Amino acid sequence: MPPGYSVTSMTSTDSARDSVAASNTDSVAASNTDSVAASNAAAVAASDPDARSGASSHSDAAAPAVTSRRFYPQLEGMRALAAIGVLITHVAFQTRAVEIAVLGPVLGRLDLAVALFFGLSGFLLWRPWVDAAHRGSGHPSIPRYLEHRVVRIWPAYVVVVVLVLLLLPEAQGADFDVWLANLTLTQVFVPLTLTAGLTQMWSLSVEIAFYALLPLIGLALVRLRGRRASARIPVLLVLGALSLGWAWVGTSLPVADGVETKNWVFGHLPWFVAGLILAEVAGVLDTAGAPRGRWMNLVVRLSANRWLMLAVLVAAYGLACTRLAGPTGLGDVTNIEFVTKMVLGALCGYALLAPLVCNPGPFRFLTSRVMLALGRWSYGIFIWHVAVLAVVFPLFGIVPFNGDTLLVLVITLGLSIGIAAASYAFIEEPARNWLRNRETRRRKRAPAAP
Repeated sequence: MPPGYSVTSMTSTDSARDSVAASNTDSVAASNTDSVAASNAAAVAASDPDARSGASSHSDAAAPAVTSRRFYPQLEGMRALAAIGVLITHVAFQTRAVEIAVLGPVLGRLDLAVALFFGLSGFLLWRPWVDAAHRGSGHPSIPRYLEHRVVRIWPAYVVVVVLVLLLLPEAQGADFDVWLANLTLTQVFVPLTLTAGLTQMWSLSVEIAFYALLPLIGLALVRLRGRRASARIPVLLVLGALSLGWAWVGTSLPVADGVETKNWVFGHLPWFVAGLILAEVAGVLDTAGAPRGRWMNLVVRLSANRWLMLAVLVAAYGLACTRLAGPTGLGDVTNIEFVTKMVLGALCGYALLAPLVCNPGPFRFLTSRVMLALGRWSYGIFIWHVAVLAVVFPLFGIVPFNGDTLLVLVITLGLSIGIAAASYAFIEEPARNWLRNRETRRRKRAPAAP
């Protein structure tokens, strides 16, 4: 499976947040961004611990008032569309639809959905650090952050890995290295460990590496807070620009045959940085009294402009469908093509997310109950759909790489959604409830603060 054909889900919602989203959708249209943040903050904090900022309790009396990190229901709907999009591109590849003139490259380049998901991850996980920076002191609890990431990702993932390696005929007989690399999400570092039914997990391996890297970035920028917080965006832009050189650095490393260094987190950092920058912009919007220079006001206006962002998306995606960004199927990718794809992917991710964060809406389709439900199940769709696709062909007597794209798509999508819903209900949500209850018990045991 070619690199880039994957997406990941960073957070999830629950039924309480669905009701918050449904009740607030119409009011969003009549309010500005700051009022939306204030109205949603209390409901989100009550319904999902992950939605809280997690910042230190210490505060600076002179610092601007910071609204608690809010929940954006429209991002759940967008994540659902991205999950379906990446499923479509996998189906298109395995039914040779990517070879159709004009339409083929468009379907094949839906692998840029991973840029959207990396951007979502950067945005959502960076917001607590941004809030702490605007408060002027402290930073989020790193142990709590890491604990939540482990509980969010591994329980359902381990179930998929075990079942695929034991039951999928093409994956049976895997050796110890394959088992260990897949269970620990280190596939991008161990050669020849991406196996049938799990080939998309390389991007989840990149995601895990970003989880480890994010606190280091946060600590490096911790002094840029309060009045100096406006310098954070230029620093992040420099970081993203420097990471574009990884294509040449990675290819010069003495790694084992079969290890693709472009698939390490440093190579895909521009896609995450797009989300980090958007989080900084949202932090300014959600902080009463935050200083805004002319350039920040311009960034906010441009980011909130739906038509402008749509134009950027169409232009960037159109260029990505050409040879400038490398092949849309299997094939060698030059360093220049890889860098071009990283830049265009970052533009696509930002253009899709920025209006959803900076514009008050409404976003009735993205915040509908159906889209919110699909957003909850999007992680399950991602981790299960390649294995489901591998089973669909023999189960329904369809020959791989021989057409029947629409039939394969309908069957794969339906089965993947059903399995993802079960995965969420019986694995993901119970795991998060366990962690929530554990934190509640821990708080009750802690001595009362003076």
